[in-house]
Amino acid sequence: MNLFKNINFDKLKDGLSKTRDKIVTKINETITGKAKLDEELLEEIEEILITSDIGFDVASKVIENTRVRLRVEKDRSKLNVIDAIKEELEKLLNSYDTNSEFNRMDKFKPYVILVIGVNGAGKTTTIGKLAHNYKQAGLNVIIGSADTFRAAANEQLEVWAKRAGVEIIQSTTGSDPSAVAFDTMNIAKKKNADVVLIDTAGRLHTKSNLMEELKKIKKVMSKVVDYAPNETFLVLDGNTGQNALIQAEKFREVTDITGLIITKLDGTAKGGVVFQICSQQKVPVKYIGVGEGIDDLQTFDAQSFVSALFSSDGVQQQG
Repeated sequence: MNLFKNINFDKLKDGLSKTRDKIVTKINETITGKAKLDEELLEEIEEILITSDIGFDVASKVIENTRVRLRVEKDRSKLNVIDAIKEELEKLLNSYDTNSEFNRMDKFKPYVILVIGVNGAGKTTTIGKLAHNYKQAGLNVIIGSADTFRAAANEQLEVWAKRAGVEIIQSTTGSDPSAVAFDTMNIAKKKNADVVLIDTAGRLHTKSNLMEELKKIKKVMSKVVDYAPNETFLVLDGNTGQNALIQAEKFREVTDITGLIITKLDGTAKGGVVFQICSQQKVPVKYIGVGEGIDDLQTFDAQSFVSALFSSDGVQQQG
């Protein structure tokens, strides 16, 4: 369903500029002036990848596969090395990319998406932007504000719902989150909504409480539609780098995750963590945030992401 894909390559390229400087510009500087490709040069490139939040395991795998490919390549120019690295990184991201909601959204009504993440990761604004994306695709969207522990979260989500032009179901601060989810599901079913987005509390420090809360939310939703939720998206702040990895691991301990949303990539040089998170968690990245505007939550596409990261601004043509 290409209808749902929101990809602005120029904005993506601009948003990844800091990460590109940290990774690609350094690689380009390393290979410039080198007379030939050798093991020492590959090791230098591997070190750049490791120290750029891509991580040891991913960097080692990418460089080893690049070595194998270059053994049979006649063209061992420096630009060819860049192309090989790009293809390996893209292959890694694609290996977990199922695009499930694009393929299945028309088979379930309503299509139910549970959104989880720690406070401060950009979860509330992400839900508003998701609602906007789906509304722009011509879908009837309803938001359930089940983060009832923070009055500010409800107020912020209400603002975003109005901006997106979608309905929001709320309750008083401190009320039962599962009750909000239950009400939202019933209203969505009655109004024949296409998509339901359920916000949840981000209190990761109390894992047992969070686990029970999520179980209860899922249980009451399934009483209305037995397949709910279709998706559980984890929102991670790309600016936190390695901390985002830790958050992903902790959330995986308490619930199943079907997709990742990486926010705030435009303000960080730590965008390389996308590769590491995807590889370690074996969960596809679904969306990425590259700006504060309502249109700045982009559908994640591995080819576009890698192409933007290694765009012509960051890689000089070999003369």
